[in-house]
Amino acid sequence: MKKISAYEIALSAIACALATIALTVGALVPGLLFSGYLLASFALMLPLAKQCWWGEILAYIGACILGLLFSGIQIWDVLPFIVFFGLHPLANALQLKTKINRWIAAAIKALWFDGAMYVVWRFVFEMSTSFAFVDEYIIPVILVGGTIFFFAYDYLFFRCQAAVNALVNRFFGKK
Repeated sequence: MKKISAYEIALSAIACALATIALTVGALVPGLLFSGYLLASFALMLPLAKQCWWGEILAYIGACILGLLFSGIQIWDVLPFIVFFGLHPLANALQLKTKINRWIAAAIKALWFDGAMYVVWRFVFEMSTSFAFVDEYIIPVILVGGTIFFFAYDYLFFRCQAAVNALVNRFFGKK
């Protein structure tokens, strides 16, 4: 087993702190919830830039717990991060490490995203939005709209991970 260096621990702690701040601000400030998920996900990319898998997993768990505590236990606001957005950077890194076919991986992750959005709709929105059409045809709406959104989101996240990798390698040197 690889020994974790001090800067990898520091990188993981910084990732956890930044993700927690983003989740807390997103949950407490109206209109910033999705931005909080995105920024928290970006923060969790930091340990992955140095292939620090345990650091990323622990940063994710810490961010989920602390985000819940600091947001006043608003589970419904943090649920999308817990079931998808917080784990997505790790899934992308594992996809690259294991060299899974990108189309198969994208299809699996799209189904995971669609399932997570259905869970959020079911529990957070209590199976009701302000649009009757969406409520009546939620499965096709999620499968079509969610999948289209996911493919754009996934592509952009791979690009963001490359930028984070370059930034971390610039500050901490190449591995």
